[in-house]
Amino acid sequence: MKQNLTDVSLDPLLRYFNGLIPLDETEKGLVESTFHPRLYRRRQYVHQDGNICTHLNFVVRGCLRMYKVDDRGTTRIVQFAPENRWINDLGSFHSKKASTLNIDALEDTLVLQISYEDLISLYTRAPKFDRIFRVLIEDSFVNLQQRFLETISSIAEDRYLSFLEVYPELSNRLPQTQIASYLGITPEFLSRLRNKRGAKS
Repeated sequence: MKQNLTDVSLDPLLRYFNGLIPLDETEKGLVESTFHPRLYRRRQYVHQDGNICTHLNFVVRGCLRMYKVDDRGTTRIVQFAPENRWINDLGSFHSKKASTLNIDALEDTLVLQISYEDLISLYTRAPKFDRIFRVLIEDSFVNLQQRFLETISSIAEDRYLSFLEVYPELSNRLPQTQIASYLGITPEFLSRLRNKRGAKS
């Protein structure tokens, strides 16, 4: 089903950028000319493994997930992206090599997308964006590094508490199967963790 997206506001993205470094009117105009809205229905792919990741996505509403399916057919969720979050396979995006990750929609999701070519043009035309996206990439690296360390060294309860801290808006919004997959535990064990936490409060 197609939907008219011509009236989609870029205000959430502009507020996000202004929260980092205020933009002038020319820079706001560049955002309007390089970011384009796209609606993904629940379960629709934003990006599939085997393809090159060509866009960077800012979520206006809804929720995306990035994941890998291992050799046993198990889904390993790397990242969620609810409102005001960014998501893409950064390695594939910059290297132009085929991705091993998938991105799909857990809910009907509206994103604002920018292509690799438009992003590079944005850096050239307004150097402020070079600084903004360098901060975003550094933050993404730190978050993924922290997630890796938690995966290999933290107990499940600590990983769950970290999930609640990173994604407080998703704890009662996503199915237990999705959260459990992100944490690397079974839905039944996640239910026990929730019951234990509820008993303490």
